[in-house]
Amino acid sequence: MKTFTEKARQVADPYWQGSFEHLFVRQLAEGTLAPTVFRYYLLQDRYYLEHFGRIYQLIAEKTTDAAVREQMLVNSQGMAAGELAIRQEFFAELEITPEEIATTPIAPTAYHYVSHMYRQLAEGTVATACAGVLPCPWLYQEIGDRLIASGSPNPLYQRWIATYAGEAGQQEVMRQRQLLDRLYEEVAADEQEQMLAAFYISSQLEYQFWEMALILETWPAGAIGGMINGINRREIGI
Repeated sequence: MKTFTEKARQVADPYWQGSFEHLFVRQLAEGTLAPTVFRYYLLQDRYYLEHFGRIYQLIAEKTTDAAVREQMLVNSQGMAAGELAIRQEFFAELEITPEEIATTPIAPTAYHYVSHMYRQLAEGTVATACAGVLPCPWLYQEIGDRLIASGSPNPLYQRWIATYAGEAGQQEVMRQRQLLDRLYEEVAADEQEQMLAAFYISSQLEYQFWEMALILETWPAGAIGGMINGINRREIGI
């Protein structure tokens, strides 16, 4: 019988293959990705990672499973010490200012992805929430391992790739996979289906995240010319 992660990876495979082959990822490795695209990706990813860390903490607070709590806290702390710290270095190098962060609207895909994960906490269970957060670290680890051998001629892009490659990342992802496999075996069939659905949607949104950055995705202007862009996002909670 297949484990949760084996089933989930199989059903979501078209989107994983799409991520591996996406033009954003290929150009990152080739060193030809436009700086404006990478900059936009970083700005949107900052929003995503900020909420991702909060979601880890919220899962830890909600669960009664000691192993889940420990793993989610490890994930949150590791993100603060790893990805977020490296992103700050990128921001400094690219001279991305707090003002630019505050005035860059959150793209639809970034907003939808974060909302999807919060929904697993609000309407789902600890197991579905854990399933929804797994594709991000797992997919990035696989991308890092695929690209690290050839690397990128762009030093900044090479550092991005190196963030996700290596044995430590592999071991960490394996621990999370084993945790999800165990949770899957402990819940009823309907919750198992919800776990698979949460993983699948997150995989779709991972693929869409590359596309979002590549096209510099924005919200439609609407009939009043996109006045949302003139609103202080902090005042409306985004």
